[in-house]
Amino acid sequence: MEKFLAMPKVIFLDHEGTERPVEAESGHSVMETAIRNDIPGIVAECGGACACATCHVYVDEKFLPRLDPPSDSELAMLEFAEGTTPASRLSCQIEVSEDLDGLKITTPETQY
Repeated sequence: MEKFLAMPKVIFLDHEGTERPVEAESGHSVMETAIRNDIPGIVAECGGACACATCHVYVDEKFLPRLDPPSDSELAMLEFAEGTTPASRLSCQIEVSEDLDGLKITTPETQY
């Protein structure tokens, strides 16, 4: 009998509060998950190379301790994003895992 693994869910909220829950594949980035599911508000101009800030998002506070800390290059790119907060991250740098099931991500009003 074939065993199916549950896929973690990521809940995307836009700046107006519209919620879009999607299934994500472990090992893929939140940015890749957003692009595959046509989530508005994530531009991802560099395609996930951590070379821009057009995938800037806000991570729900309860999930922040579960994430690896941002790298120096991510912090440098976040300096180019508008409206950053302590919950700001680049979605290309967040890897989906089972531990992040239910992750809530809010997209900013603009990426520029």
